[in-house]
Amino acid sequence: MKQKNVLENTLAYLKELFPDATCELEHKSAFELLVAVILSAQCTDARVNKVTKVLFQKYNTPQKLAKANQKEIENIIFSCGFYHNKAKNLIECSKDILLKYNGEVPSTLDKLQTLAGVGRKTANVVYSLWFKGDAIAVDTHVFRVSNRIPLAKGETPLDVEKGLMKNFEKSEWSNLHYRLVLFGRYKCKAKNPECEVCKLNKFCEFYKQKKMQTKCIK
Repeated sequence: MKQKNVLENTLAYLKELFPDATCELEHKSAFELLVAVILSAQCTDARVNKVTKVLFQKYNTPQKLAKANQKEIENIIFSCGFYHNKAKNLIECSKDILLKYNGEVPSTLDKLQTLAGVGRKTANVVYSLWFKGDAIAVDTHVFRVSNRIPLAKGETPLDVEKGLMKNFEKSEWSNLHYRLVLFGRYKCKAKNPECEVCKLNKFCEFYKQKKMQTKCIK
């Protein structure tokens, strides 16, 4: 199967499944989005939304969060996991925004990555969603789907990101990210993926391997 055919069919199917795909993290500002994405590391968006509903009642600006007591933040975000490091990063990130960028979340990928606790994935999400930039953030869902089908194989998120950027038009990058996230979250799941009803199973290397293993067991 030619790669171009795989890419075209995948994009069409993802658009069919998720025509209005977007980030499921609730936010009202660039700062709230940034905080939510930092909290979302190894945590579900649904859980983050419950936590930020409480957090943002008191700490919805870098000015407020920079002055926060770390223990209090830890208590609020405890259920998101890795609460000690996340609380520390949120406070330090807020201080960075105040000291380096006059209290405004920076609008470029390079500057976003200078903030405490902000890696490439987080920067890509904020840059693409809030600042309308063209970027592909590779989280666990995007990484898994991209390697399974395959859309862009890679051993690291950066490898996959570069592959996706090469294989798809720039105008598709940001929406593609959210469609892949939702596809991985609800269809091509880590455990019990819905392979049998997926229109992409004829391209999918993971599905082929699963069928072969089933035959061997029989």
